[in-house]
This record gives sequence, structure tokens and C-alpha cells, in this order.
Amino acid sequence: MILKDNLKIAIEASLEAGIEIMKVYESDNFNIEIKGDESPLTQADKNANDVINKYLIPTNIPIISEENKQIDFEDRKEWNTCWIVDPVDGTKEFIKRNGEFTVNIALAKNGKPVLGVIYVPVDKTLYFADVDEQTTYKAVLDSHHANFNEITEKALLLNGPQGNDNKIKVVGSRSHMSEETLTYVDGLSSGRKEVEIVSKGSSLKFCLVAEGKADVYPRFAPTMEWDTAAGQAICNAIGIDVISHDTDETLLNNKLKLLNPWFLVSK
Repeated sequence: MILKDNLKIAIEASLEAGIEIMKVYESDNFNIEIKGDESPLTQADKNANDVINKYLIPTNIPIISEENKQIDFEDRKEWNTCWIVDPVDGTKEFIKRNGEFTVNIALAKNGKPVLGVIYVPVDKTLYFADVDEQTTYKAVLDSHHANFNEITEKALLLNGPQGNDNKIKVVGSRSHMSEETLTYVDGLSSGRKEVEIVSKGSSLKFCLVAEGKADVYPRFAPTMEWDTAAGQAICNAIGIDVISHDTDETLLNNKLKLLNPWFLVSK
């Protein structure tokens, strides 16, 4: 299995970011701040962002990151290609110490993610995808310092949900289950199939669908592009759609507003 250079860089960045995140996670002081949008920020977010920037800046591809200074659309609209990064997706889960937080790194071209990496530092699980090659992999590593030989040896191809005649598994947010989502689930329950709710934090919801552990992920609550771009790549690479509620078409990135519309993830 040959990994593209940018995918290798993103994987390396995510693993080293995981090291820095775990240093804070295992400490007694998260140094929590509250940002202007009332979301939390920890020392782990800052340290991981510094590490990721160190890897991505030399690629000379512009970066959209939750923890970087945001760039006006007047400048961004000229970008055909950009990185989209969330150094710690699921900071609330990080603070709760439940392990359901991730490092998200995606590469988008013409608004669509083409490469995606999601790393789960607590259990050293790595998901990565190449949309052009139509492949998504999962590797459970022994160390954050894993080399590419180890990663490729451990990597397993994912195939997405296979379908079940009797049950639909719906993955929902651990911290943001909206009334609209509950209404959607109720609508599924009115059919003939049994509906099971699977709760999970951060971009792991995309990964559950990619692994076939859930059939659908309705997100009828606010998200930002850095929350979703890597997960969208993980899903798109194996034929799982991420459809905008506003346009009924593929969710796009590097938009005028980085706030996403509602969306639905399903095969």
C-alpha cells in the first residue's frame, strides 16, 4: 500500500499531536479557557495545533484550523486546495476524560476532502483515507511513535455499513443531541425496523459509520468545517455520502461561512 506524501505528512502530524495531547491529558492542569463562542480551549488544543502547523506549513498549502487566526473569505476563495484541521475535536470529551476526542486533519480540493486522518490518542487508533483511491483504513497502534511499516501492517480496510433487515443503528453526539435529531430518530422508529441509538463524541461518529458499527449519522446541530472534513473523507472514500441539508448535495468546505449546515451521513 503506497501512501501519498500529503497523507504521510498528515499521519505523522496526527501521531505527534497525539503525544502532546496525552501529556496534558495525563497531567493535573488542563489550563482551560473559554473562547468567544463559549467553547472550551485547553493547553492540549494549543500544543497539538503547534505540532500540526510544524508539519503542514512546509507543504505550502494554506491551512484552516480551529486554533489558527481565521482568514477572510476574500482571501480563502482563491484557494483550490487547503488543509482543514481540528487539533482536538471533542474538547468537552477531553475535559470529561472519557477518551472520545480526536485529531482531525483533512486535505480539501475544490471544496471536497480528498485525504483524511483521524487519530484517537487515548487508544492509539488511526483512521486514514484516500478518496481518489477509494480506500479507508483503520490501524490500532502499539505506540504514538509507530512507523509506516507498522501502520501498513496493522491497517485494515473498512467497508462501511452492510445493512440489517431488522435494525437501523443511528449514531448521535455524546454532547449535542438536538431535538431535531431526536425527531428524525422518532421518524425512523415509525417504520418496521428497530432503531438503536449509538452515542459517541467527536469525529468518531463518522468512524463508526465507516466501520459499519452504525448505519446513519444525522447531524441536525451546528458544526464547523474542521469538525467534519476529515470524517467526511473517511466516509466518502468508501462510498458513504455526507449530504448537506441546505442543498441536498455533498457537503462542501472552504465556504463563505465555515459553519456547516445540517447534514446526513449514510451509504
